[in-house]
Amino acid sequence: MAEYRSLLEELAQNITAEDLEQLKSACKEDIPSEESEAIATSHHWFAFLEKHNKLDRDNLSYIEHIFEISRRPDLLTMVVQYRTQVLKISEEDEVDTKLTRIPSAKKYKDIIRQPSEEEIIKLAPPPKKA
Repeated sequence: MAEYRSLLEELAQNITAEDLEQLKSACKEDIPSEESEAIATSHHWFAFLEKHNKLDRDNLSYIEHIFEISRRPDLLTMVVQYRTQVLKISEEDEVDTKLTRIPSAKKYKDIIRQPSEEEIIKLAPPPKKA
């Protein structure tokens, strides 16, 4: 739990007031506007996400998505490092977890997975024009 709190603290130190507005805007579907106005710091934002089950020490996919669409690779990198080093979850494991969390998505697991060399259809070269 200490690593999780230090991750949130490190993230908070790298989020300016302007960044916070952008992050809140990126998740406006999940934060009602009146509550959004009450969120004045990144600490408040994290607390709101935790309270609404969008964030906890074992589930960081929501903020990863928000950092990704907000074009904050620095923050995303911190979260991915925590996930791989502290939680020991690799990128491949994360795809499996996301797909099993969403029942209707299980059927898409094979589509997302990269095909092996044997599975790739080899196309013949186009016929030569006479």
